[in-house]
Amino acid sequence: MKRPILNSEEVSRIIEMAWEDRTPFEAIESTFGLPEKSVIALMRKELKPGSFRSWRKRVSGRRTKHESLRPDDILRAYCPSQYKHR
Repeated sequence: MKRPILNSEEVSRIIEMAWEDRTPFEAIESTFGLPEKSVIALMRKELKPGSFRSWRKRVSGRRTKHESLRPDDILRAYCPSQYKHR
């Protein structure tokens, strides 16, 4: 799959979404067209090595990062106060 061309604002938002506990990779893919492997590659490229390792350790196996592993009672992908108002 060809990776879409992203501007710096989109890259920033993807990084923010990837760090969020309740935002599944599927939400990033549906919003930006990046599957999980591409998000991981983007994070590896954009973050400092230690930050990337910390992020990978944090999200590996986290049930809320994958829709298929999420508990049935979690119906939303983000916290209501998550998005910044301009």
